[in-house]
Amino acid sequence: MTIAQKIVAALAASPFGVAELEPVIARIAARAEAPGRRAEDVRADVESLRSAGFGAFRLPKAEGGAGAKIPDLISVVIALAEADSNLPHVLRNHFLFVEKAQRSKASPKFARWLDEVRAGHLFGLGASETGIQNIGAGSGNTVVRPEGSGFALDGVKYYSTGNAFADYIYVNARTPEGVPVAAVVPRKREGVSVLDDWDGIGQELTASGTTTFSGVKLSADEVIVQAEEEAPVPHDATLAQLYLTSIVTGILKAVARDAAGLIRSRDRNFYHATAARPAEDPQLQEALGRIASAAYVAEAAVLRAAEALDGAIETARAGAPDPALFEEAARRAAQSKVVLDGLALDAASRLFDVGGASAATRRAGLDRHWRNIRTLASHNPVAYKARALGRQLLDGTPLPAAAFF
Repeated sequence: MTIAQKIVAALAASPFGVAELEPVIARIAARAEAPGRRAEDVRADVESLRSAGFGAFRLPKAEGGAGAKIPDLISVVIALAEADSNLPHVLRNHFLFVEKAQRSKASPKFARWLDEVRAGHLFGLGASETGIQNIGAGSGNTVVRPEGSGFALDGVKYYSTGNAFADYIYVNARTPEGVPVAAVVPRKREGVSVLDDWDGIGQELTASGTTTFSGVKLSADEVIVQAEEEAPVPHDATLAQLYLTSIVTGILKAVARDAAGLIRSRDRNFYHATAARPAEDPQLQEALGRIASAAYVAEAAVLRAAEALDGAIETARAGAPDPALFEEAARRAAQSKVVLDGLALDAASRLFDVGGASAATRRAGLDRHWRNIRTLASHNPVAYKARALGRQLLDGTPLPAAAFF
């Protein structure tokens, strides 16, 4: 089964328009499998998905979307990540914004931005900052201040994944008095600078660089007082975290695919091996079976978490978020990550055991799997999640509810 067929199969289980997407997916998969992938190729793939209406995947059918469930989205993320892990990562912040806007659409501002989603526009995010504040605490130095009849935005955001591909950027900020606010800014507005200066060892084509806002002019309807206009939910970061683990799962499936291809392609084996041909070697067969089993367990785990999250989000869309359902979804997402990061990294290393010395060549590019997994896993260290899960099991301490959990 080719990557394109796998992606189409993932979409077939959802109500999305597969007939329209199939040629788009086929082109994406063909480009992703070609050597020498570049940022321009990722941009072309993003544009293909945009044109096919993928940005509205999660909107209800009655509102011009596909009516897809969270497990549908996660299935497609896994399949796209198997083709190229950069691609779904670029779109992550867009789908996070869509969830926020959908549950907050009683606000005319969010309702208007949902119209932009329906029109095919993509949203990025300005959240993380460097400095001495605790990561994910919500504080920062980006400020929205009054200026003339409107406002102005100043600040610098880092790890701005996908902003270079976005039409709008949702920016977390504060007023000079310290009130939490947000702004939705057109990416091409004067004073907005998006740099592709990410120099990480993995996820190299996600444009996860620096976004600077220098005196960016804002109208009143582009500024949100978060406590008044956003509809909050418990464990708001669960989808963000599960989405990353789903990308890791897609990479793990690519590792299994490439491991099988390596074994099939080898014509010689070590003189002291158990079989002359690698494909007939029981030890290599066992190694491949373990990698494939890890990929299966990973997919099953994230889809189980996605089912729980979908149920929780439906209560929020109905206007009455269920804390117990959101807690369960957060628990499942966290438990998935705690186990799967290690499984995936181990599998990406075992890939070289089944491939021999030639697997380590630069032209093979197989090191990208380990580097991409390692980079994604580093977004949120496993140790802190494992501790929170253990403490909850021991004495009932609630799981952390803010960002990065």
